[in-house]
Amino acid sequence: MTSTEPTARELQDRAVLWSMGEIRATDVVAGACDALVAGLDSPALRMLAACTRAEADYDVPDLLLPALNELGLTFYPADSVAGQEAAARALAARTLAGELTPRELALRIHQRFGHELPLVEQLANLDDEYDIVEYGDRAPAQVDAEVLAEAHRLTQHPRVAPDPRDPPT
Repeated sequence: MTSTEPTARELQDRAVLWSMGEIRATDVVAGACDALVAGLDSPALRMLAACTRAEADYDVPDLLLPALNELGLTFYPADSVAGQEAAARALAARTLAGELTPRELALRIHQRFGHELPLVEQLANLDDEYDIVEYGDRAPAQVDAEVLAEAHRLTQHPRVAPDPRDPPT
């Protein structure tokens, strides 16, 4: 793994989370700045990083795809299975980094995908477990541990390229 690979992965994760409505456009701009500082560079990435907060909502939709393309990164369409799986992996990585609690991860996955996305169905089931934990014999910490184990599994799951049959966005 090169020294810029984690930063490239983070930029790609921010792109998919933005496309799914999980983060703001300004977070994508911040990721572009981080990528430049880490040593990634391209003309579109520089333009993306130069966006002000006021410009981000307007410019990110036009600049993100060219920046990812120039860097050889994948833009996952939000309405594709690959995009949904990439977003789930990005949320799992954020949980492992301490940015989301296990409960927040399970809830977001369940709200966004229900029980329809096989890759994360166990997290949706665990969100259901949180809802009944006070009535059962399990402690919230036990459910947290299972969610964290699922988050680890997701981040280890191979990343896939978008299915060419998925509609472009």
